[in-house]
Amino acid sequence: MNNAEKKKILIVEDDAHIAEGMKLNLSLQGYTVFIAPDGPSGLQQWKELNPDLIVLDIMLPHIDGISVLRSIRLEDERIPILIVSAKGETDDKIKGLSYGVDDYLAKPFHLDEFLLRVERLLTKVSWYRNDDLNNARLDTLPETYSFGENRINFTTHTAQCKCGLVILTEQEVKLLKLFIANRGKPLSRQKLLEIGWGYTRNTTTRTVDNFIVRFRRYFEDNPHEPIYFKSIRSIGYLFAHD
Repeated sequence: MNNAEKKKILIVEDDAHIAEGMKLNLSLQGYTVFIAPDGPSGLQQWKELNPDLIVLDIMLPHIDGISVLRSIRLEDERIPILIVSAKGETDDKIKGLSYGVDDYLAKPFHLDEFLLRVERLLTKVSWYRNDDLNNARLDTLPETYSFGENRINFTTHTAQCKCGLVILTEQEVKLLKLFIANRGKPLSRQKLLEIGWGYTRNTTTRTVDNFIVRFRRYFEDNPHEPIYFKSIRSIGYLFAHD
């Protein structure tokens, strides 16, 4: 396999026997393979290793595979992701595809089929990997987004709102993208923590609440009666904008 040794594959799988089996067979094909045993370590290794492909289980400890998928897709739309999961029902496949997975393989699977799917997905790497790799990130949202009298520029990390020009932090931009991509849909505090921060160990639901306070101060005419960043009792928050 040409240049297989240059391809890095990250396996996010909590079953050590399955993970080691996949690693062995992929390594025999010449790939460099890494294993993450849960969702948080999967997100951490994705950021640190910048792999060419991710093999992802759905049922993971701490953060489930769908949340890992959604978090990655907020920052990288093109990295090939293959879900390999015992949850092979149609609804699970549809959910994975709706959040941007490239392929879906149900357990148990045939080894040759698995290897062929990996090889096929890795052909996508050539579409966007080049010497200027770090500039190849692709956002799922447009450069700017407007609601009411507010205008957010995701490229410059600025927002024009009632209080003037606001310089947004990296985390504020990520959460705003998450809300806008899911506008009209309630998001739980826990889900916001999982997707927005990648790990909940050092964060609490109060962290989410504090960011909402900021957003209301930036974007709402009356922060005490919000029309955009609404609270949903016993659930979390919702961004309301058609």
